[in-house]
Amino acid sequence: MEQGGREDQTTAFNKYAFACAIVASMVSIISGYDTGVMSGAMIFIKDDIGISDTQQEVLAGILNLCALVGSLAAGRTSDYIGRRYTILLASVLFMVGAILMGYGPNYAILMVGRCVGGVGVGFALMIAPVYSAEISSASSRGFLTSLPELCIGIGILLGYVSNFFLGKLTLKLGWRLMLGVAALPSLALALVIMAMPESPRWLVMQGRLEGAKKVLLKVSNTTQEAELRFNEIKVAVGFDETYGKVPEKSQGEGVWKELLVRPTPEVRWMLIAAVGIHFFEHATGIEAVMLYSPRIFKKAGVRSKDKLLLATVGIGLTKIIFLLMALFLLDKVGRRRLLQISTGGMICGLTLLGFSLTMVDESSEKVLWALSLSIAATYAYVAFFNIGLGPVTWVYSTEIFPLKLRAQGASIGVAVNRTMNAVVSMSFLSISKAFTIGGSFFMFAGISVLAWLFFYFFLPETKGVPLEDMEMVFSKKSCAKNLVTKTDAK
Repeated sequence: MEQGGREDQTTAFNKYAFACAIVASMVSIISGYDTGVMSGAMIFIKDDIGISDTQQEVLAGILNLCALVGSLAAGRTSDYIGRRYTILLASVLFMVGAILMGYGPNYAILMVGRCVGGVGVGFALMIAPVYSAEISSASSRGFLTSLPELCIGIGILLGYVSNFFLGKLTLKLGWRLMLGVAALPSLALALVIMAMPESPRWLVMQGRLEGAKKVLLKVSNTTQEAELRFNEIKVAVGFDETYGKVPEKSQGEGVWKELLVRPTPEVRWMLIAAVGIHFFEHATGIEAVMLYSPRIFKKAGVRSKDKLLLATVGIGLTKIIFLLMALFLLDKVGRRRLLQISTGGMICGLTLLGFSLTMVDESSEKVLWALSLSIAATYAYVAFFNIGLGPVTWVYSTEIFPLKLRAQGASIGVAVNRTMNAVVSMSFLSISKAFTIGGSFFMFAGISVLAWLFFYFFLPETKGVPLEDMEMVFSKKSCAKNLVTKTDAK
């Protein structure tokens, strides 16, 4: 009854919380742009400064290795300086990285700029969903926390559009503008971010109760809802009313020990779930498709640069359309069911892509049906990924951890995510040469089957559960399965 009453108070959509989540998610647009623009820019960089396939793989993948460093640093940083200033720091890193890449007189400077931008990506990927989750109510958390993933998609699409239009400029100027233009929105975001409120949950952790109350009154629909959320946060962090402070271990001391060395059974399960979903997000091949889509389409028979870049714009549009659909399904259908539908569709798409590209390889003549099927399968795979696994990964891994462990828990998830992203982006060309491009997608299809099984057996439903009640969901497998059954039956 108590949970039902809580849900009644939070069903109305709060416009202020939505605006805050939008601003925080803007950093993800720049992050997505950095990823998307490089897929087309590499075509021109190779022609201009003559880099090898191996150098292309390193240039593509180094961003994710540096993002790994950024994500691990972001957890402790956001607990120390706050969520808002961590977003500001990510914006500054993006700006510096874009300026260096836009200057780019040689491969070494390009790498330095890509590394600086990569650290910014690590900060952005960790902090945007954490901030969005911490200002939202349980009923709208799926929607608001998936906004950063949508913004990444928008950024990738803008990168593709930039490739198409700026690619018409001179060779030396075109790709440098593609990479350098990201400095402008980074500067604008750094200025706008100062008008945002701090996360109320972080403010309570610092003992700044009045500030937390003011923010909660703005991001809640009623005074009663704000008071209820305020009291739940205090209980969750173990706030001591007598001494007016939070226990030291909640402020960063001993957090890594609670996560990795001596976790409770509930925290251990949360960590397995977060690491697993981030691992499978990229182990199933999305980075190979997004980063090397021009090569895939070229293999499928699309030859001219303009048509290749237009085909990748289509990939970006598909991503946006299905991410928008996911925004409205997350809080209605639920995380678990979306994951199962999404991964099932990905298995079919990857199998068809592997089969069609193998037919193209094996045939000495142009096989029109196989070429058409490979393009359709690519679009289908991107669609299924972005209606489920893409957005759910960030929502789920952000919302499940207790408040005192959330930033570091999320940072571990992002670190695994970036590691897998780097592994796939830096090895795909080599794998496709060793096993053929069709064989590499059969491999991704097999990994997707393992992902489906993992999601089915290890991830309970979290739709509509307040952040402060997540430990109850992960307390016992039998209890969690009962919760899943009830939620799925609705």
